Amino acid sequence: MEPHKLLNKPNFANDKIETINMKKKLIIFGGVIVAAIVTASLVFNTSSSEDGEALFATAKKGKFTVEVTTTGELSAERSTKILGPVGARDYGIRNMTVQTLVEEGTQVREGDFVAQLDQSELYEKIQTEKDQLDAQIAEYENAKIDTSLTLRAERDGLINLDYQIEEKQLQLDQSQYEPPATIKQYENELEKLKRDKTRAIENYGLKKRQAETQMIEETADLRRRQTRYDKMVSILDEFTIRAPQSGMVIYAKGGFGGERIVEGSTVSPWNPEVAELPDLSSMISTTFINEVDIRKVKSGQPVEIGLDAFPDKKLTGRVIRVARVGQQNPNSDAKVFEVVVRVNEKDSELRPSMTTSNIIVTKELEDVIAVPLECLHVRNDSINYVVKKNGTLQEVKIADTNSNEAVIELGVKEGDVLYLSMASTEGKDVKLLPELNGLRNLKPESQEPAQEEEQWLRRDGTPMSAEEIQRLKEFGINSPSEMRERMNRGGGRQGGARPQGGAARSGQPNN
Repeated sequence: MEPHKLLNKPNFANDKIETINMKKKLIIFGGVIVAAIVTASLVFNTSSSEDGEALFATAKKGKFTVEVTTTGELSAERSTKILGPVGARDYGIRNMTVQTLVEEGTQVREGDFVAQLDQSELYEKIQTEKDQLDAQIAEYENAKIDTSLTLRAERDGLINLDYQIEEKQLQLDQSQYEPPATIKQYENELEKLKRDKTRAIENYGLKKRQAETQMIEETADLRRRQTRYDKMVSILDEFTIRAPQSGMVIYAKGGFGGERIVEGSTVSPWNPEVAELPDLSSMISTTFINEVDIRKVKSGQPVEIGLDAFPDKKLTGRVIRVARVGQQNPNSDAKVFEVVVRVNEKDSELRPSMTTSNIIVTKELEDVIAVPLECLHVRNDSINYVVKKNGTLQEVKIADTNSNEAVIELGVKEGDVLYLSMASTEGKDVKLLPELNGLRNLKPESQEPAQEEEQWLRRDGTPMSAEEIQRLKEFGINSPSEMRERMNRGGGRQGGARPQGGAARSGQPNN
């Protein structure tokens, strides 16, 4: 056979292999599609209608969990602060700049170097204090000399008086033959000298005590100035910050505006925390709950915790603290409340500042009927209803909701098949529940009610008490429409997480 014919000969073996591979791919692809359909059917418990367009869901009876989902940040429940100079503010230090800082996450031992603060401002203060100390020493020495001179003059005066008294006494002794008048004169002069000596002794005592008091004051002033100078010099060592114990260095959030301390940051002398050594054996997740959901959260409630850094890791926790006072959310006008969750497990992979997803289980109900939120619709802002498979628009009373389902107290029985997707309801009336008569806030669809005619209603359609209305107004909710808007907005995850409630539906349930 010719060579060129051999080259052009069809390769039936390769064609056969390619055909087999293609069949395998088609089989695998078809299997994936079938598995996806089966999974979706199992998850949503839905069924298709005969025309293959509408989806249905079956009302089920069982356990129902109400959850509040938020994002949080891990931190150690207990930690040791690494502080800069605590007494710097006592000496007029206003700015302490971080010049050097070890890398965050560094493992250190007790006494290891952590950070160096700028000492230039303190050096200037020390020099000024040194000048004042020198002046105080000079003043002390001058006072000591002055008091010595003053007391010496007083002592000399006393000695002179003693000489004068001795001379006058001698003169008096030699005047026994003098006239009586002369003798009397000598006696008077001697008596006067003795009185002068007595006064001089008293004055000397006063001046001595005065000099002693002055020197005590000068000594105290000098000691205070010396002590202040010595402490300022000793604080220089505190600008070199060392670890108080072994651990992992985590930067503090003590900067202006709550920013993390890094190289170049300014440390406040009133809060000189530079870093901390966390106790990783006990971790907490700090999160913030909006004012609509905070009433559901209580201390002691269980929490399911996920980690963005380790998606496959699931932890548990418990709410240990709920703030009583809200704070402004910087990203919106809403108020938020701080909630602290303690992590039950000890895990060496947990690190401060990791982002967590927190699912707080606020309520668990047994043997209740629940339907997907997509089955619920609202008419006239007051009537919650479902569409049954037979086309009936049935009003329902909603007892509670979570991110996926709602508990139906009235209007639906276990096993009822409901439209999951929105069915056509044009021209159909809702079959109302007589139990809710007088509790609805009905309004014509073509007419907007006046503000004062709106009613404050709970999720289940019952009127709110005056105390509940006042509490909402304290939170800045001043009308029923604003309350409904907040409730609709607040149904999602906190901290920018995905909205709760599943797929879009016709209106929000008024419960």
